[in-house]
Formats: sequence, structure tokens, C-alpha cells
Amino acid sequence: MSGYLVLKSIHMTTAYLTIGLFVLCLLLDAIGKPNWRTTPLRWIPHANNTVLIATAIGLLFVSPWMVFVHGWVTAKLFLLIGYIGAGAVALKDTRRTPIRVVAAVLALVQVLAIVHLAVAKPF
Repeated sequence: MSGYLVLKSIHMTTAYLTIGLFVLCLLLDAIGKPNWRTTPLRWIPHANNTVLIATAIGLLFVSPWMVFVHGWVTAKLFLLIGYIGAGAVALKDTRRTPIRVVAAVLALVQVLAIVHLAVAKPF
């Protein structure tokens, strides 16, 4: 298996894990179980996201796509920054619930857009 396929497989797996872990944390907050913040679930998403970003950088080195040249990659980068910001607000337990709900929806929309761009590579 080539280096590209290995990186892509790890990247896709960690991307799906990122989405799943984010939704899990949102659901735990929604059902009134904020104690997940005292379990390994507090740091596991960060470790996963580190691998996700590392493989994304690796893919940029071994693939023909470049940020600021291929529009879909650039769009994914900006959506990622937005997702990180909105996700941080959504999971911040000191924020009011309506703000957290709006941030959660915004984060999920952005992550769905990232997935769409990764699959479709429209521009």
C-alpha cells in the first residue's frame, strides 16, 4: 500500500472519529451528563484531532493538491478553523444553552461541508 493510501486511510478514520466524538460529547451534554469532562473523553478528541491534522499535512506533501491553489482544499482549511471555533463554544459548559446550541449547529454544518468538499472536490 502506498504512503498516500495509508495517510488517506488514517485521515479518513480520524475524521469520522472526530465527528463521532464531537456528537457524543454534545449528546452527553444534552442529556445532562457533563461529567464526561472528568474522563478520558476530555482528551481523546484532542489526541485524535492531532493525528487528523498531521495526516492532512502529510497528504499535502504526497498529493498534487495545494492550499491556496486548489479551492476545495482552501475552503476545507477555512471551514476547519470555523469548526474548531464553533465546536469550542458548543462544548464550553460556562456558555448559555442557546449560544451553545447555535454553535453546535454551526459546527456540524461546517463539518458536513468539509466532508462534502473532501468527497466531491468541486473546484
